[in-house]
Amino acid sequence: MAKSDADRTTIDLFENEKRPGRPKTNPLPREMQLKVNKRNQMKRDRARGLKRIEFKVSSELYQALSDMAEAQNLSRSALIETILQEKLAINR
Repeated sequence: MAKSDADRTTIDLFENEKRPGRPKTNPLPREMQLKVNKRNQMKRDRARGLKRIEFKVSSELYQALSDMAEAQNLSRSALIETILQEKLAINR
């Protein structure tokens, strides 16, 4: 049986042929990769003694915090921590 270059249904004939694109480097599906990465990040944070706080703010406040953090070359999280520390030091 002859091999036709247009025939892509018989995969076994083309198993040695290189395909374009980046090779798969992780055996897990993307959804599982994200869960594993998040779990590892939480473990690293816990090891560093960090605690997670979540709250909702308006989009205007969010943008103002983002702009201020960028201007100070900080992450938004570091900026919020600094603001909270300053506020708590004033009230003590």
